Amino acid sequence: MSEKKEYGMVEKAARDWLTKRGVRIEDIADLVYFLQVKYHPDLTLDTCIENVERVIRKREVQNAILTGIQLDIMAEEKKLFAPLQGIIERDESLYGVDEIIALSIVNVYGSIGFTNYGYIDKQKPGILEMLNDKSSGECHTFLDDIVGAIAAAASSRLAHRIANVE
Repeated sequence: MSEKKEYGMVEKAARDWLTKRGVRIEDIADLVYFLQVKYHPDLTLDTCIENVERVIRKREVQNAILTGIQLDIMAEEKKLFAPLQGIIERDESLYGVDEIIALSIVNVYGSIGFTNYGYIDKQKPGILEMLNDKSSGECHTFLDDIVGAIAAAASSRLAHRIANVE
C-alpha cells in the first residue's frame, strides 16, 4: 500500500472514531469560538471549522486521536491490566499521560496553544462537559483532552493567521 493511500486511511479512521465517540467537527469548532470570540468579535463558526479541519489534517493529530480513543475503548471493555485499568477508568488526576498526548497536539501550533489548552481544560465548556460526565458509562479519559487540544491548536492557528493578516 502506498504511503499516500495509508495517510488518507489514517485521517479517515481518526475522523470516523471521533464521530463514533460522539464528537463532531462543529463541537470542536464551538470550543474554538469560545476561546477566540472575545479577541475577534467578527469571528464566524465557519472560520473555526476551517481551522479545526486544518489541525485534524496533521498526521500527529490523527495518531493522537487513534491512540487515545483506542485506549479509552480498551478501558471501557476492561481489556487493560491492573493497575492501569483502574487508573484510566477513574481518570485519576495524577495519571497525566492523557495530557501528554494532548500536549503533543497543542505543540504543533506553538506556545499560545498551551495557554488555550490549560484554560479550556479547566473550564470544560460544550462537548468537554459531556465527555467528562462519568455517569454515561463511557470512558473518555484521553478523548476529552484530545478534543480540548484540537480546539486549542485550532485557536492558536487562527490567532497566528489573524495576526499575520492584520
